[in-house]
Amino acid sequence: MSHPSDIEIASAATLRPITDVAHDLGLGDDALYPIGHHMAKIDAEQLNDRPAAGKVVLVTALTPTPAGEGKSTMTVGLTDGLNRIGVKTAAALREPSLGPVFGMKGGATGGGYAQVVPMEDINLHFTGDFHAITSANNLLAASIDNHIQQGNALGIDPRRIDFRRVLDMNDRALRQVVIGLGGPAQGVPREEQFTITVASEVMAILCLATDLEDLKSRLGRITVASTYDRQPVTVDDIGVAAAMTVLLKRAIQPNLVQTLEGNPALIHGGPFANIAHGCSSVRATQTARQLADVVVTEAGFGADLGAEKFLDIKAPQADCYPDAVVMVATVRALKMHGGVAKEDLKAEDVDALRRGLANLDRHVSTMQRAGAEPVIAINAFVHDTAAEVAALRAWCEERGLRSAVVEAWARGGAGATDLAQQVSGALEQPAQMRSFYAAELTVEEKIRTLVTEVYRGDGVEFSTTARRKLAEYARQGWDRLPVCVAKTQYSFSDDPSLRGAPEGFSLTVRDLQVRTGAGFVVVLTGDIMTMPGLPKHPAALDMNITADGVVSGLS
Repeated sequence: MSHPSDIEIASAATLRPITDVAHDLGLGDDALYPIGHHMAKIDAEQLNDRPAAGKVVLVTALTPTPAGEGKSTMTVGLTDGLNRIGVKTAAALREPSLGPVFGMKGGATGGGYAQVVPMEDINLHFTGDFHAITSANNLLAASIDNHIQQGNALGIDPRRIDFRRVLDMNDRALRQVVIGLGGPAQGVPREEQFTITVASEVMAILCLATDLEDLKSRLGRITVASTYDRQPVTVDDIGVAAAMTVLLKRAIQPNLVQTLEGNPALIHGGPFANIAHGCSSVRATQTARQLADVVVTEAGFGADLGAEKFLDIKAPQADCYPDAVVMVATVRALKMHGGVAKEDLKAEDVDALRRGLANLDRHVSTMQRAGAEPVIAINAFVHDTAAEVAALRAWCEERGLRSAVVEAWARGGAGATDLAQQVSGALEQPAQMRSFYAAELTVEEKIRTLVTEVYRGDGVEFSTTARRKLAEYARQGWDRLPVCVAKTQYSFSDDPSLRGAPEGFSLTVRDLQVRTGAGFVVVLTGDIMTMPGLPKHPAALDMNITADGVVSGLS
């Protein structure tokens, strides 16, 4: 029997007016900027006198596989499940990027009957935040080149411009380009690189800024280039921080939408977790904490990426350490980590599942080291067998871990009430979580700590370029910043083919990029790209729209 697609389910839903959803949170109409009937921005400044008292539940997962894990679906399902058992709960999620939506991954609004809606709008242009970020970013890029064109009073070395133009679409042809060709009137020729919008520093800053003044201050601190005598040049030197903030004035306000069951969801910001810090905005999380008793939020990919960055980058800046952690696992993914090919996943294989549990065990111990006993959410798939599920639950019981089989995709909040009860129980004794490394450690020491204690590798190799930058960052006083490791999501290592729980590997750091506005150092490893490309068969090829505007193929 065929099941309706995600967009068919979302299109058939009857949505509540967004003002009604806001009223449930105690928001008046004057605190909203409605965008149509079912989306709105929240005027967060009106909440300044409310404490951010809501508890935070962080949803993370084991290492991703092509079999799928479903963190967004779990986040939405748990939000609905908690509301069903009487806990006033809001979700806080990231906004989807058009790159994955039209490329390989598809949408990012959950799935089945555990979705946030209006799904089509959220997955496409939504409230325009990403366009505003792209425009602000590229205003700065244009201003840098214009400064050089108009006499270069700051003495910027065109060979040492570190700030990149961005586009919110996968386009490998823009990874390395040359600009300014065509004669003196067209600018100064130089090499340029494009980054996808969600990996930009402007995106990171929007997600970490606490208010408009903090946003402007952070934008002004962005280091964009070096002079001929190797001195850093910032946005404040260029003089466009205020103009960039003007473009982001509305974008910094959190977006309010709803789940299919009419519960509130704040969706704001969208940094990738494999090449950025992978968490929704501080403003959305704190606003949700001001309005609800519990906030369910998600960090991208596995716990070694999104959850680590939540604890080491977002939580210290916003004081929003999680009170409980949910770790999503699937029988399918565990069997893949145990060596089963994707095409063979329908066949029962308890032994493979048990081998794959080494991956889950490593993520669990990582969260335990950070101070939380994670609740294991077993995301049910139709071909899971009773024996496989029993083996997974027995493993959880042996380790004293709470667990629940979740059918949120098929049943919405009703399929997540067991998980909601387990999470509610965990929140009765909130976790005392902490970062993985001390703030006073150097960038090199922080990288080594993550490799040995989170990834469980043996050591780190630094390229000549990375070594040179470490020395430069120490000279500039940037060598105590947090680190944001950009690596493959498919492995603890920097080699995507090493599934399960690899040991004995060394991580290679090929480059570093300082983000003085966002307040961290990006650590580039392996073949990770900050501008993804489209696959052989991009999702865009399967999309269609009828004469009356009905969209299909968006999932």
